[in-house]
Amino acid sequence: MNVIQQLEKEQEKKKIPALRAGDTVRVHAKVVEGTRERIQVFEGTVIRVTGGGLRRNFTVRRVTHGVGVERTFMVHSPRIDKIDVLRHGDVRQGRLYYLRGKVGREARIRERRRLVGEPEAESAAEEPEEATEEVEAPEEA
Repeated sequence: MNVIQQLEKEQEKKKIPALRAGDTVRVHAKVVEGTRERIQVFEGTVIRVTGGGLRRNFTVRRVTHGVGVERTFMVHSPRIDKIDVLRHGDVRQGRLYYLRGKVGREARIRERRRLVGEPEAESAAEEPEEATEEVEAPEEA
């Protein structure tokens, strides 16, 4: 492993969700306004994922007040606080630029169904662990 790969590996985030075109995501990005820093949430549909390694980025599109807004984020950027994947979309293409010409119902994307053999991670994480109680046997005299 050369020096550049080693430096890139140090700067990569450890835990990032699997992103694909068609997914609906909520990106928590840090925004600097003057001397203050706050977190701004940008929710929309991923229309493309490009690059690889440290240079990997994705573009999110949403329609706000009838105006389409697209924003590109670097996956491993320190400005990204958190990425939540809300839905996995079922699309056939890697770039969804055709969504730019569609509005409302036309712009809907089917949700990708869970495969039969695939474990359901969300429901397993939400279940609380059952506490085991020890029951003493009654003493016989």
